[in-house]
Amino acid sequence: MAVVSVSMPDELLERLDAFSDEHGYTGRSEVVREAARSLLSEFEETRLEDRRLMSIVTVLFDYETTSVEERMIQLRHEHESLVASNFHTHVGDHYCMELFVLEGELEEISTFVGKIRATSDILTVDYSVMPIEDVGPLSNRHD
Repeated sequence: MAVVSVSMPDELLERLDAFSDEHGYTGRSEVVREAARSLLSEFEETRLEDRRLMSIVTVLFDYETTSVEERMIQLRHEHESLVASNFHTHVGDHYCMELFVLEGELEEISTFVGKIRATSDILTVDYSVMPIEDVGPLSNRHD
């Protein structure tokens, strides 16, 4: 097995160690391997391939990190045909939230989310993906 060196902020490393201990992992490497597998497989789901999808992407970052906000604007313009809507708001005293509504193919959405995740100083990225034809009146849904 190859050995890989990864840089991360001390706070994230502390959270990783605590998670490992709390959930019975043998160490950091096991947690990182599982996280990598999960990340790589989340967009490989075959039920989403070759379908028109909608996605909600929520990004949280520190208010003082203007480079993140600038990057979000840049990504919105780069992916203009994918971004159906975009909303920016302040949350609490120190945070900004960027919300994107996307409509497109799995590969496009995956690329967009990947670019957001690769942005330095992002605190969290959450998203959901759903085939558009599965959206209908709540009374007809069988979740």
